[in-house]
Amino acid sequence: MRRKKWLTGLLVVLGICMATAVAIYLYARQQVNLAGMLGDAAIANIIVPEGFAVQVFADELAGPRFMAVGPDGVLYVADRGNDRIVALPDADGDGQADEIRVLADGLNNPHNLVYHEGAWYVAVTEGVVRLIDTDGDGVAEARTTLIDSYTPPGQHSSRTIAFLPDGRLLLSAGSTCNVCEETDPRRAAITSYDSPVGQDQLTGEQVFASGLRNAVGLAVHPETGQLWVTNNGRDLLGDDLPPETIYQVDEGTNYGWPSCHSGTVVDPEFGFEGACASVGQPAITIQAHSAPLGLAFYTGDSFPADYHGDLFIALHGSWNRSVPTGYKVVRAPMTNGAPAGPVEDFATGWLNSDGNADGRPVDVVVGSDGALYVSDDKAGFIYRIYAQP
Repeated sequence: MRRKKWLTGLLVVLGICMATAVAIYLYARQQVNLAGMLGDAAIANIIVPEGFAVQVFADELAGPRFMAVGPDGVLYVADRGNDRIVALPDADGDGQADEIRVLADGLNNPHNLVYHEGAWYVAVTEGVVRLIDTDGDGVAEARTTLIDSYTPPGQHSSRTIAFLPDGRLLLSAGSTCNVCEETDPRRAAITSYDSPVGQDQLTGEQVFASGLRNAVGLAVHPETGQLWVTNNGRDLLGDDLPPETIYQVDEGTNYGWPSCHSGTVVDPEFGFEGACASVGQPAITIQAHSAPLGLAFYTGDSFPADYHGDLFIALHGSWNRSVPTGYKVVRAPMTNGAPAGPVEDFATGWLNSDGNADGRPVDVVVGSDGALYVSDDKAGFIYRIYAQP
């Protein structure tokens, strides 16, 4: 009898523990102020301005990188650690993805994606793949490799694509090293190609802009059509050199690397007198080693009016600085397509006071609902930042 009572009591205790664990997990999905609830995939203690709130939109991803909103209004993500592109629909509008639906898998380190004239274009390590959902079932049945000739990854393996208003495709590839002379003119540069629509391969290859050590994020201004990029500066010049940079990129311009950094810093190894005399200058500079990645102009209608048109930038965070920096999303106020004030913090908290980070922001995208979505490739989350009514 005593043994039966003991077993019954043990089962009750286990049941209570399991119910509590489930309740905590469900609560943690809604409350981003609970860190460490999911082991290594820690929910960051994100702080946003008054009038805004944050929630976890999706989890259980592996190294999610860049995102894009499809013609169906759904958020699509390059789930790089799983070698796939996924859709994250939110049909009931509760601010959380209903499911993770696979558009295409078996891709090699997909980094970013753009929907253009009926097809998805995906940047992979070797180049560009086009995906088409031919029957509308949410799965891409048609797959075409448009280019696969990019050299081995070297130090920077990510590729990023964008489309110009004239239909040309841009492809960015970072340098193979920290600082060196490249043999492939497409490295540490942005290359342009003729419109790929209806073509089986990319043609018309031209260097669009050079001297960009690692232009990870590309964004075309929705009104001016001007290309904007984030650029990661070289390492091992101390904590504060060179500043990270955001450029308005002009076709045919050289931005200095490896001889000049950030428009003014002459490289101690590859520099020379006058190295910075004729290079393109940054539109915005940010603390060195912050690692700016994704960037997006706010085009939604749910944020307050003074945010409209502003530039949001995801800072992935430092690895070689004595005091860590970055690990946040910043806002650059804009007026008529030009910077109108200093960069300011918008979403912080991924970096803890002890110098350890719960996550690393990668990309920022304005959703069809007007919220700002942030991917985190360390924790595997997509966060949703929205204005409270």
